[in-house]
Amino acid sequence: MIKKILQAVVFGLFCAAIVLYVYPWAKEQWKTEPEILSYQKAVKEASPAVVNIYTKILDENNNAGYRLNLGSGVIMTANGYILTNKHVIQDGEEITVYLQNGEHSVAHLVGSDTLTDLAVLKVDGVNMPTIRQNPKRIPQVGDIVLAIGNPYNLGQSVSQGIISATGRNTISDRTRQNLIQTDAPISKGNSGGALINTAGELIGINTVSLKNSGEIRELSIAGTDSIAEGLNFAIPINQASDVMNKIIKDGRVIRGYFGVNTVLTNAFLEKGVLITAVTKDSPAEKAGIQQGDIMLSVGNIEAKSPSQMMEALANIKPGTVVRVLVLRGDVELVFNVTIGEFPDN
Repeated sequence: MIKKILQAVVFGLFCAAIVLYVYPWAKEQWKTEPEILSYQKAVKEASPAVVNIYTKILDENNNAGYRLNLGSGVIMTANGYILTNKHVIQDGEEITVYLQNGEHSVAHLVGSDTLTDLAVLKVDGVNMPTIRQNPKRIPQVGDIVLAIGNPYNLGQSVSQGIISATGRNTISDRTRQNLIQTDAPISKGNSGGALINTAGELIGINTVSLKNSGEIRELSIAGTDSIAEGLNFAIPINQASDVMNKIIKDGRVIRGYFGVNTVLTNAFLEKGVLITAVTKDSPAEKAGIQQGDIMLSVGNIEAKSPSQMMEALANIKPGTVVRVLVLRGDVELVFNVTIGEFPDN
């Protein structure tokens, strides 16, 4: 009996010695590097389709006779259609596109759209890189996003942030956008670049920043002036693609023109959309609509939100006469408004 106990003790000590000897070696062998959260795969997949854009603009005050405007763009089709911001190529005499592989060519301006600050360029190309899109994946507040562009001509760079809000609306006589708000830094040169999610899917075109926090009436082109920290915006890719397709088809976007500004939100109203300004000589002014009127309906469409109402007006064919119901004080008034065509200038 004692012999068996001694054998068990010896065996146990032997096993313990082996463990003590082997464990440090095994621990070293099994040691793994800590995982690093990286979006390298998404960036690697998307970045080849983001291009640098240099626009030559005549400038008599410059010794060279011209100046270069810097921006970015996104290749949208394999045959060379590129989306960028209109302000990137505004007044350009020559537009040059540089791909990430070093190739470059002069681009042809297909058309542009003032309301969304979008422009479509065309370069000769075959099997050009594009960024995947996923219409089924809806951007959500809190999603991590990556902005790709060429800030300050330093070369392609990536900045990270989150989606702070969706459905941010700029509703005025000169801008009408349903924007993605993000805190991903956007600097001069990023305009027109790609906003992607962590799956490498294109969700927006980087475009503007609010110049003054809380001041919805004043917009500043991204990176051209001092801006409120973390207030950067991108045009949702579904909207941008729709504008691009219309420009490719007609050379421009044909919209109905009403001629009013509204607030971003009508949360303080029980119903309708508040008109904050009426453009001089616009269809609305000619019909008798005034600042301070609350728009209740256009035709058979009830006014539920500023973006919904302005979008409905934009989709009305120019020349159409529509019945507009407004509330002025406590009195409901009806105006027959002949919709014009939005002046894209």
